[in-house]
Amino acid sequence: QVQLVESGGGLVQPGGSLRLSCAASGFTFSRYYMSWVRQAPGKGPEWVSYISPGGAILRYADSVKGRFTISRDNAKNYIYLQMNDLKPEDTALYYCARGSDSSWSEVYRGKGTPVTVSS
Repeated sequence: QVQLVESGGGLVQPGGSLRLSCAASGFTFSRYYMSWVRQAPGKGPEWVSYISPGGAILRYADSVKGRFTISRDNAKNYIYLQMNDLKPEDTALYYCARGSDSSWSEVYRGKGTPVTVSS
């Protein structure tokens, strides 16, 4: 079955960096759109970024553009989210999500890894 396991979250000071990882299994990873979604305490889910199956198409929410970078390693079945210049408003539970072979729209989601940005 589809499994998505996130790691790399933690507590970081404003202006700091973190790199999130997501290990995928149970499907042919290289065929699917993948994305990162976050949910802040007391708020609804917010899409952060997606990447196409081959990695050529990258898109970001305006709130993270220029600070976050999504990438994938199809040989290792991993996606990553490099987060720089973190702000307190980036505090959230970050989920890795799998879409379809033609759309990033979420079909499966992992359990998430928490990110807290605070001094």
